[in-house]
Amino acid sequence: MKGKFERHKQPWTAAEIDKLHMLAKKGMALKAIAKALTRSEESVKARAKADGLSIAKLH
Repeated sequence: MKGKFERHKQPWTAAEIDKLHMLAKKGMALKAIAKALTRSEESVKARAKADGLSIAKLH
């Protein structure tokens, strides 16, 4: 299956959270942020929502 991530349900590190915040503020799309962090789009979306971040809805 394509698009599977090996890091299933790994806890977020402080560095990853900082990078997520930085990329979200730059206006990057969800897919690009997920790829940069090597996490699923669902995981990134859930973390951003928990932190009160808004992510661009670009496809």
